[in-house]
Amino acid sequence: MRLRKDQDDIIDDEVLLIANVSDALAHPARVKMFKYIMQANRAMVTVCNRDLVEHFDYAQATVSQHMKKLVDSGLVQIKKKDKFSYYYVNLGMLMQYLNATKKFAVQ
Repeated sequence: MRLRKDQDDIIDDEVLLIANVSDALAHPARVKMFKYIMQANRAMVTVCNRDLVEHFDYAQATVSQHMKKLVDSGLVQIKKKDKFSYYYVNLGMLMQYLNATKKFAVQ
């Protein structure tokens, strides 16, 4: 009986993961920012808030709100250096999300 409960907990965790990450990617601006950060990271280029404001021509407050959503979902991590915060894509979280959605779709 305990084994069944553990399996349900795992499924519940995956459902929450899918919901949280999908919510973070539900806005086109966040998808574009995520893609931009991923491409910059791949090219070994650092990305901070100022870079996103310049590239997307959004107000700094708008960029910060979108980035908070991506960070809270776990898709993006922040590393602070001096007075700047740099964004990095969390590929591990992205893969967990993709695997969970694939597993969820098959069940």
